[in-house]
Amino acid sequence: MSSIAPVSFTADSVLSSARRTFEIEIKALAELAARLDHDFYLALEHILQCKGRIVVTGIGKSGHIGRKVAATFASTGTPAFFMHAAEALHGDLGMITKDDLIIAISYSGTASELLTVLTITKRLGCTCIAITGHKDSALALNADLHLDVHIAHEACPLNLAPTSSTTATLVLGDALAVACLETRGFSREDFARSHPGGALGRQLLTYVNDIMRKGEALPLVNPTTLIPDALAEMSAKGMGMTIVIDANQRPVGIFTDGDLRRLITRHGDIRYLTVDQGMTPNPKTLPATELAIKAANTMDQLRLNQVLITDTNGLLLGALHMHDLLDAKVI
Repeated sequence: MSSIAPVSFTADSVLSSARRTFEIEIKALAELAARLDHDFYLALEHILQCKGRIVVTGIGKSGHIGRKVAATFASTGTPAFFMHAAEALHGDLGMITKDDLIIAISYSGTASELLTVLTITKRLGCTCIAITGHKDSALALNADLHLDVHIAHEACPLNLAPTSSTTATLVLGDALAVACLETRGFSREDFARSHPGGALGRQLLTYVNDIMRKGEALPLVNPTTLIPDALAEMSAKGMGMTIVIDANQRPVGIFTDGDLRRLITRHGDIRYLTVDQGMTPNPKTLPATELAIKAANTMDQLRLNQVLITDTNGLLLGALHMHDLLDAKVI
């Protein structure tokens, strides 16, 4: 437990404090945006021309921001990783090659670990971009390029805890990453490839062929199959339907739970009826190369629980149930 005695507070005073923090940090960002100049363009140019990786380094709060900046670069098409400045001096500098570009973050620009990293990587031949709040600091003066994130005041009322300064640095890093993304023509599909575990990745990388049922999992009958036998096939395969195929493996119809109910309503006793007397002919089909999310949209629009998958010649390849899309977390 902290030994600091809490001061009295009210809901109004707490909300007032929060709003003040927002206002101070928003003002700092507005001033930073207005101050952006040609050096930002040059930094982007260096990053785009880098033949190796973008290596972001920092220590303390700047290190935490640097780790996020590196992650944003990496996830948006610019190969990057974070290297802790202290760990760099104890072996991690071995990860650096002459083709890499260093982004060194230190608001004061005086962190000794970063200055050492800068010296060694410059000897190696790396370009170094410094991000500091002091353009006359040792880090700023010795880097190949300096980006100034100076702020008038931290949101901390003591003007000590890094708040406005770290926010400004984070947003500047985001601005660089987004500018790279746009300049490279990075697309939704590219984003999906680096985020295969996310919802967007699943939607843009999952095709019908990946999740459709095929082979022994398909419920299949011919047109002259008796209804009781067709029901047994439906129950065994659990798709709520059976596919009716001709001798050439082309689907000529589909017999669903709904078709069964309508057949019973019309005839009552269905024991001696055949599937072709109650099936839905010319069922909707989709190609196996369709994106699963597009198939889901089609099924939703047509109010289908199942859809057949065929090749370009109309031969049956598989079937897709709405549950398959749910299980694959496409929808």
